[in-house]
Amino acid sequence: MIERRESSLHELTTVLDYIRWGTSRFNEAGLYYGHGTDNAWDEAVLLVTHALHLPPYSKPEILEARLTMEERRDVLTLLERRFTERLPAAYLTQEAHFCDMTFYVDERVLVPRSPIGEMIRRNFQPWLNVEPLGILDLCCGSGCIGIACAEAFPEARVDLSDISEGAIEVAQLNINRHQLNERVRAVQSDLFAGLQGFSYELIVCNPPYVDARDLAEMPEEYRAEPDIALGSGDDGLDFTRRLLCKAADHLQPEGLLICEVGNSWEALEQAFPDVPFMWPEFEEGGHGVFVITREELLAYQPYFEKE
Repeated sequence: MIERRESSLHELTTVLDYIRWGTSRFNEAGLYYGHGTDNAWDEAVLLVTHALHLPPYSKPEILEARLTMEERRDVLTLLERRFTERLPAAYLTQEAHFCDMTFYVDERVLVPRSPIGEMIRRNFQPWLNVEPLGILDLCCGSGCIGIACAEAFPEARVDLSDISEGAIEVAQLNINRHQLNERVRAVQSDLFAGLQGFSYELIVCNPPYVDARDLAEMPEEYRAEPDIALGSGDDGLDFTRRLLCKAADHLQPEGLLICEVGNSWEALEQAFPDVPFMWPEFEEGGHGVFVITREELLAYQPYFEKE
């Protein structure tokens, strides 16, 4: 194995060589993509350019650039980790992109990939009827949704909340990274337990929502992510049911709850067939995000509490 590696280091000399080699090894290993790229070539480009401290979309001329032996070892090590450890690329680079912003990530949080990003870029129109002065990113993980909201609404104060101490630590790193400490804070809380007395014009939530069957069938790359951020009971709705019962108490008049439930959207519709959930369509891909107003939450409170 060591001899084969040394041979590769001497035979592979250019940026293109390592992208091609990585692509071949990724295809051979049958890797799964879904944490930023969707194919072996783009994944190899991402990792090679990261190891070389280059932007992923460098000029084509860079492909023929010859690497020093130290650079070759760094690149090869990163590529090898991807197919031997089956970690998402974002955990290897400790960086992810969301809403045209970069965020620090590690195994304490999910890799950002929510379609809610498309809604943020549209300032949640046409659903949001008030200018939000208070925004809550519930189950915040890395804090990417709430921090992107803070950028979209520069007058708003934003709370990032998560039950996981590790997630709150990562969220705080990203608050610091984007220099938003004056308007954004991170709060450890199970649902609203640590947010008593606070209410918001907008609550955005990307909770655990994977049902037991999907959780058991997930590719290895997803198993690297924290279980607490993925699974939520047999039908994926344990947390969402709790949220629907309590959210109205923390929303201002005309306030809005936006929540992602992914593939569990059908189970939610079956559980509450009379509730008028709004399901936005996404031009950039993704599904399973519902929108509901404070007034609708109050009107259907008995349905939520009965479940």
